[in-house]
Amino acid sequence: MADFVFKISPNVVLGSYTSSRLGQLVSDYGSKFMLIIDPILKEFGTTEKITKSLTDRNVDYFTFEELPSNTDTSILENALTLAKEAHVHGVIACGGGRTLAVAKALCALYYETHDIYDFIDGATPSTAPLPLICLPTTMRDNFIFTERIPIVDSRSNIIKLIKTQPGLCKLVVWDPSLSLGLTEKQNSAMALETLSLGVEAYMSQKSTFFSDMLIEKGLELFSYGIDGSPTLTITTPREVLYCQAGCMTSLGAATSSLGACTLIALAINGRYKISRSLTSTILLPYIIEDGAKFQASRLAKIAKILRACPEDTKDADAVTAFAEYVRQKIAKVNLPSRLKELSLSIEQLTLAVEDCGDMDLINSLPRSMTTDDLFEIIKQAY
Repeated sequence: MADFVFKISPNVVLGSYTSSRLGQLVSDYGSKFMLIIDPILKEFGTTEKITKSLTDRNVDYFTFEELPSNTDTSILENALTLAKEAHVHGVIACGGGRTLAVAKALCALYYETHDIYDFIDGATPSTAPLPLICLPTTMRDNFIFTERIPIVDSRSNIIKLIKTQPGLCKLVVWDPSLSLGLTEKQNSAMALETLSLGVEAYMSQKSTFFSDMLIEKGLELFSYGIDGSPTLTITTPREVLYCQAGCMTSLGAATSSLGACTLIALAINGRYKISRSLTSTILLPYIIEDGAKFQASRLAKIAKILRACPEDTKDADAVTAFAEYVRQKIAKVNLPSRLKELSLSIEQLTLAVEDCGDMDLINSLPRSMTTDDLFEIIKQAY
């Protein structure tokens, strides 16, 4: 087994209404910030809560809300220019994956003198990063604890993974109350994407005893959130359980590796602006069935953690029950179950698969896979 090395970074604060302490929490990282925040949060009063916490603590900030449906290099260039002109001490990001990706890329490249497209094309930042504080408004984030950022190259509409410096993110404030504005469908899709993230990391060749521990506990909490607790002793609200599960699963995935669901979902999102959660959810049963060929015992263990089958079920039957469990969850909330329901043609998906082959993530999948293997899974899910 490879040596296990674990560094505590970033600091994580998780709990209901922890965002109300933001002004106090960021004071260790400076007094002048750029606040990158999803504009939709205004509708739920979240923006006002965040800014009030900063104002009450006399933290100087300005907001950046120019976030369209995807995160691309043109948005990043604009944000970088504004941050440099303001001479900020750090960046606070509040929102979902696209918001956090812009903020993370900005912090990674803030002190760089080269063109951002050098980094899009594979260069690694060599300067110290600007401090980043993240407030995720969803229960999971595939990249928040990793040294990669998904950014769409506006020249080609192809997703790229930018490398970042270690320790870029200084603080993550995970507040379950920030996700209360999501619809039931959105919550369900993100919950199933959290499950997908855990499955990928648990099957990965890079998994360790530590990532396994995080994933197993995270998926146990997930099961309590989606199906309720098997006993009356657990009375934690569902949104808190989901938040805890998402945090642990995201951390477990960062200490292991992401997989095919994430890779394909990234490529489709980059080209066609389709939600990564929806794509991952559709693909998950097929990834489980593919994984039965080489990781049946691990998938069976997840099935039993989720109570998708009895404890004494044989591995092959447990994997079958697990795939059916996911399909039932998809059907229950009327989520798309086939890729063709996303209004994509098989020809369009062919281009997305080609994009997958250009991302280094393809080299760390749970099993060795080519773009042909990925396309086979897509055809089954189509």
